[in-house]
Amino acid sequence: MQNGYYRSAAILFIPFIITVSAFSAAAPPADIEWTTNDADKAYSSPDAKTGGEFNIGILSFPMTFRTVGPDSNGSFRSAILDNQLSLINIHPNTMNIIPELATHWAFGKDKKTMYFKLNKDARWSDGEPVTADDFLYTLEFMRSRHIVAPWYNDYYTNEIDKVVKYDDNTIAVVAKRPGPDLHLKLGVHPTPEHYYKELNKDFVRTYNWKIAPNTGPYIISDFKKGKYIAFERKKNWWARDLRFFKHRFNADKVVYTVIRDYNLMWEHFKKGKLDMFPVTLPKYWHEKTKTDVFEKGYVNRIWFFNDTEQSAQGLWMNQDAPVFADKNVRYAFAHAMNIEKVIRRVLRNDYFRLEHGFMGYGPYTNPDIRARRFDIEKVDHYMKAAGWTRGPDGIWQKDRMRFSVRVVYSIDEHTPRLVVLKQEARRAGVELRLQKMDPSTTFKKILEKKHDVAWMGWSTSLRPQYWEHFHSVNAHKPQTNNITNTDDPEMDKLIESYRGSFDADERIRLSKRIQEKIYDICPFIPTFMVPYVRQAYWRWWRLPSPPGSRRTKDLFDPFNAAYGGLFWSDGEIMRETKGAMKKGKGFSPVIDVDTTYKIKTLRALDK
Repeated sequence: MQNGYYRSAAILFIPFIITVSAFSAAAPPADIEWTTNDADKAYSSPDAKTGGEFNIGILSFPMTFRTVGPDSNGSFRSAILDNQLSLINIHPNTMNIIPELATHWAFGKDKKTMYFKLNKDARWSDGEPVTADDFLYTLEFMRSRHIVAPWYNDYYTNEIDKVVKYDDNTIAVVAKRPGPDLHLKLGVHPTPEHYYKELNKDFVRTYNWKIAPNTGPYIISDFKKGKYIAFERKKNWWARDLRFFKHRFNADKVVYTVIRDYNLMWEHFKKGKLDMFPVTLPKYWHEKTKTDVFEKGYVNRIWFFNDTEQSAQGLWMNQDAPVFADKNVRYAFAHAMNIEKVIRRVLRNDYFRLEHGFMGYGPYTNPDIRARRFDIEKVDHYMKAAGWTRGPDGIWQKDRMRFSVRVVYSIDEHTPRLVVLKQEARRAGVELRLQKMDPSTTFKKILEKKHDVAWMGWSTSLRPQYWEHFHSVNAHKPQTNNITNTDDPEMDKLIESYRGSFDADERIRLSKRIQEKIYDICPFIPTFMVPYVRQAYWRWWRLPSPPGSRRTKDLFDPFNAAYGGLFWSDGEIMRETKGAMKKGKGFSPVIDVDTTYKIKTLRALDK
């Protein structure tokens, strides 16, 4: 789903064009209750100043600027999507609805319709007004086979029924069926019909590197393939003085520079060529910061705890690989992974064990599931049950097949973790062959299902999403997010019931049952949970107090409409710092640890 809340997408093949459901009507029902949110507290700082250029490093150049279609589901996609506002969003501290393109909203009594009044000032980046027709066009666009995005074809057909236009600034969005959390589903974004003109078979090629008009605070202003992408802040952005956008998105320019090596990126940061560097990795936080720029106080460090959904990070087994066809072997593989030793030895106990792939979702999380721990005796038990025996070299074998699997990954800094896992797994009779590739190549290989084991994590949403990752309709085919090729009839029924339910209590029960089923199938080995942000930044960049929100995942995210763009540059401090650097003078080092939003379970561990 591509709106203010869900940014990930799986793919389902639908080989036909679907008719559009867009309607006009005289007026919304007279008995609905319009509401807005002008009560929740803004979380930006009135001290923020505009100006400056913010420089960020990225490991690879995106494969396209499209946000739908082939090769569009990469990490840079969020930078583009975050500059495309939706009708509404969620306050990152209170979780209440807040306005974006809509000023007011109302819920229909049928429990499947939401009504919206559009902000009459809303404008596309090319100056055209945002109107009801742009939301009608979203359905036509997302249902077209020409965008080659089957997940969106499916979602906007089977989940969204229609968009109703009452006038240029009043619409209704109708779901296919009643359900809870309608605001998470129906707060869709507009699509500029005046820009795309018409959809045809050349869409993917034509728009691969086009800069589509957007509604957010920044727009891509310049790029050089393989080198950099620059965004400029809109000087007269229509929403700059709105309650939840005021004093935000302050940098005049944001530049993403491609630096294909993480260590080289670190060197660029220390030289001041980059303004921020994530130091979540223990090696960076504890060791590599023992340099002049930190010890002389030119660069600050912050450790900020958040309280939000945790990424499903871990080892994803491809069940279409012959070695993983037997569930007993998957169980054995899980017990052969010494995750706790990696946390102790490599990660200095800074990380926490992820028990399963859906932690941090409140009542939707099953608290009783615990990840399988390293246990050589259990490895022996399950491998023998599957008919395997230890070979001459100590590795399990069966019918000329060795328990030797290739683990694909993309980040150099993760190599020490995998080396420890490899050493421990060999003790258990399992051989890991580590294959590092650049991020784009790795992700493409995984989506094409050509991996044995994928070492990766997924982005999160406000509610657990199961269909794209675990439903059989997305198995045994390339370019879907079911990278484990999970194909289980009982799982399918549970997921379909979860998707079809409009009772919150039933969905919570089904969510927990699905998590139990995932644990039973064992397509995925959870590894680490990192419920915080650790970043280093040059001292002239400033943050509000508290420095982020409950749901902040990056204190220096320049664009995220819910929690990004809170930082700003202080020109006076920049001049002071650069002058001191020339003279060899220093400042007191700053290391800030902020526990304002530290989750309760971690507070309990502290005690």
